[in-house]
Amino acid sequence: MADYLTVSTATETREQAVALAQSAVRARLAAGAQIIGPVTSVFWHAGEFGTSEEYQLLLKTTDSRYPELEAHLLEHHPWDNPEVCATPIVRGATGCLEWIDRSTTAD
Repeated sequence: MADYLTVSTATETREQAVALAQSAVRARLAAGAQIIGPVTSVFWHAGEFGTSEEYQLLLKTTDSRYPELEAHLLEHHPWDNPEVCATPIVRGATGCLEWIDRSTTAD
């Protein structure tokens, strides 16, 4: 299993994405976050086909912090059942990976 992850979710507005990013990074559950958007999403939800504009949120964290980050995102997300997915970082610059470690460790 990878020691480092990129975790993604999406929100309806930029402001919602910024609020989620800020709360997760402040809590040291993620080292940092990028917000991309608007992006177009095409999906099935509640048995219906849909298309919408969303803001994608990408967070960098460690595998050990993932359970807390997931719980945080689910608790603070404006949607009842948001997509939260983690992708392993299989390689990365040493300095970047050290930054993720330092940033997700409490002072």
